[in-house]
Amino acid sequence: MQQVRLRLLERAASGREAPRDVSAWAAVVASNLAMDWHRAKRRQERLGERLAALRQPAEHPSGEDSSVLSVAVAQGLDELPDAQRQVVVLRFYADLPVRSIAEQLGVPEGTVKSRLHTAVRALRARLHEDEVV
Repeated sequence: MQQVRLRLLERAASGREAPRDVSAWAAVVASNLAMDWHRAKRRQERLGERLAALRQPAEHPSGEDSSVLSVAVAQGLDELPDAQRQVVVLRFYADLPVRSIAEQLGVPEGTVKSRLHTAVRALRARLHEDEVV
């Protein structure tokens, strides 16, 4: 309801007329806000499923020997915060451009770039610390 009130105040502040039937207008705005929330939630769930599918081979290695570097990178990814891990996996494993990642996560492109930069620095530091690279 706070969002509905905020929309009404924004409408008044912008100089537009108040709606004729405020209760009907409020019901439509509340419905639209609820649909937006559910869409965002579903988008996040689908994104989580995609990330889980991409990480599954690393969590369940086959009979083949994995390289030391692959194991170290997987461990480094596990230690990253979720937001950073998401952008790294989407950028380097799913090979998505920054713009697509930003749209899927619902954040600005600059935020994606910042998270990527921070995550890559952390991974690089981890690999040097473990003397893998």
